[in-house]
Amino acid sequence: MNQMQSLLIIGFVWPEPNSSAAGGRMMQLISLFQKQDFEITFASPAQDSDFMIDLSEFGVQKESIELNNSSFDIFIKELNPSVVLFDRFMIEEQFGWRVTENCPNALRILDTEDLHCLRLARQKAFKEKREFQISDLLVEEVAKREIASILRCDLSLMISEYEIELLTTVFKIDQSLLCYLPLLLESNAIPDLAKLPSFEERKDFVFIGNFLHEPNWNAVQYLKETIWPLIKKQLPEAILNIYGAYPSQKVLQLNNVKEGFLILGRAENANDVVKKAAVVLAPLRFGAGIKGKLLEAMQCGTPSVTTSIGAESMQGDLPWNGFVEDNPQHFADKAVQLYQDAATWIQAQKNGVEIMNQRYLRNSFEEDFTTQIEFLVTNIKQHRLNNFMGELLQHHTLKSTKYMSKWIEEKNK
Repeated sequence: MNQMQSLLIIGFVWPEPNSSAAGGRMMQLISLFQKQDFEITFASPAQDSDFMIDLSEFGVQKESIELNNSSFDIFIKELNPSVVLFDRFMIEEQFGWRVTENCPNALRILDTEDLHCLRLARQKAFKEKREFQISDLLVEEVAKREIASILRCDLSLMISEYEIELLTTVFKIDQSLLCYLPLLLESNAIPDLAKLPSFEERKDFVFIGNFLHEPNWNAVQYLKETIWPLIKKQLPEAILNIYGAYPSQKVLQLNNVKEGFLILGRAENANDVVKKAAVVLAPLRFGAGIKGKLLEAMQCGTPSVTTSIGAESMQGDLPWNGFVEDNPQHFADKAVQLYQDAATWIQAQKNGVEIMNQRYLRNSFEEDFTTQIEFLVTNIKQHRLNNFMGELLQHHTLKSTKYMSKWIEEKNK
């Protein structure tokens, strides 16, 4: 690939790797493109936050941009990137048509994070107290927007094999438009278990997760109302430490010292917190993608108990780093077993290392990713000819987001 091609990342938010897996994921993508000698500009319409990373420390140019404003057209024409990466489909809706008009030859990549339509359809089914059905996706309004965004882009990055299967079978998306790229680990991030705190040195249960993410808030409610009382019945002295960025007042109100249910807010160092804990609890009842908190638990040598939603697409055919249980009583029983039984705990810890080595090492994905980007940059015209539905969705009669944006821009003058 030619040296110093340019990449523009348009972010939904500024990266906060210490607040969420999404922030860590974005920094991984930046690293992958820098390895390919891309000069990177990160632009976002989001407000600065107290916990956003200093992009300049990573050699990335930071630019603030506005929604529904033609100043972006001037900005991107001057930048003239060879590749544009949209952080989630909502950003592609807002800026994709402007990229297409002003830099038609730029490769357009969508980082889905997770399939939003899957998460929302599951959430809706949960709130309606019924089982999620695949047909729920077909009537989910967000699905129409998200699938259209995937089709308009030249490549979509997917972190979950299950979601790729849904896209190819339910929505008939061509495999050439998708790239499986899970959360990635450097080989030196795989722990030497002998150097981590032992079973005997650990104490307490822990939950960790960003509270701006609805599945995390729901999981904490579930712990409070259902699962934690079942664990406390068997372990009266047990404590559950709950950490997470951006806790609301309703989250903080769940704090109860007497019950050993402690809401502790943002963790200064998430790794330290998880390494000291005996067991991670993650009873997620809806959601999508793969779970950064559970991969982090494996890195910290901390076994976890989660649900089938929590473990989805994470372990392949390998045994879990603990237990996967959807029944609340079974969930509680397995959590107690891990907490009390050293042999079970140690085996779960080893399972986590095996999962990381076989499924998340950066070395396993980097070369294929680089090859795919190089191929698309070189063969973009033919690639787009093969994606007729995508070209159809770029047609002016279907650009509702473009004309909505132009209307808002005029209204704001």
